[in-house]
Amino acid sequence: MSEDPNPPLTEVVAPANARFAIVWSRFNHAVVRKLLDGAKACFAEHGVADEALYVVEVPGAWELPYAARQLAGSKRFDAVVALGAVIRGGTPHFEYVSQGTALGLAQAALDTGVPIVFGVLTTDDDAQAFDRAGGAHGNKGRDAALTAIEMALFDRKLADDGITTKRP
Repeated sequence: MSEDPNPPLTEVVAPANARFAIVWSRFNHAVVRKLLDGAKACFAEHGVADEALYVVEVPGAWELPYAARQLAGSKRFDAVVALGAVIRGGTPHFEYVSQGTALGLAQAALDTGVPIVFGVLTTDDDAQAFDRAGGAHGNKGRDAALTAIEMALFDRKLADDGITTKRP
């Protein structure tokens, strides 16, 4: 397993009473399930109780933006993690799905003001996907969960410093 080349500068502990959502795509289930397991383990390791984690499944990566938008729009979560895997095939479908998913998740975060973390693998083949789902390149689901915690801390810091009024 690879070591994180960009580790946090300080210890990361989830804010008190923080709530997180994970939406995961069952398409490419064998890969995405590993991402989900990594994300859940990371949340637990950083102080997020099972009751503070809401996990929901959607059919594919294309559906992730809609689901993430619904979750973030509920204002019940400090951050949402979107997990999926889009693996290149022999048609342009890969480009449409990966670009639409990325842009849709970004737009949902901007529309709701809630961090939505991009934990979607876009790889050329199955081997690259498995390498990033607990293999040689670490677990990007774990990385996404850590990013969600850091963004929740960021939002709370801005509120505490009087820069924003947002305080979930």
